Amino acid sequence: MNHPISKQDYEQLAEFRYKIRKFLRFSEAAARESGVTPQQYQLLLAIMGYPGRDYATPGELAERLQVTHHACVELIGRSVRSGLVVRQRNPEDRRSVFIALTAEGSELLRTLAETHLDEIERIGLFTGGEQPPCSSGSASPPS
Repeated sequence: MNHPISKQDYEQLAEFRYKIRKFLRFSEAAARESGVTPQQYQLLLAIMGYPGRDYATPGELAERLQVTHHACVELIGRSVRSGLVVRQRNPEDRRSVFIALTAEGSELLRTLAETHLDEIERIGLFTGGEQPPCSSGSASPPS
């Protein structure tokens, strides 16, 4: 940035940061009220929201969640034991696995996503008529 930062710039940054924090606080509480940890909700969302398909590898999920591979594998394990996700062998490379949602995980995510989209609209996280990207249709793991 080659020009001085104005008071308005600071105000916009502060307002954006405030809205993000407000949303994150809401998100954490909504997840807990639904019986999962905020990290489990984020895992479900990262899987279903992975570009072009509705499954992901542990490495891809670690990157999306910005956690270590080891921490992600532990989170996946807890989520498998809770019945939210399943591990599926990669049919093209038996050394790797895909992580996908169970029916229970899908229903929980759908409910939480609806609540989150309502909150985004309520607090005006997206401005100027922008809306979060939505798509219908998904790619399932290869069988």
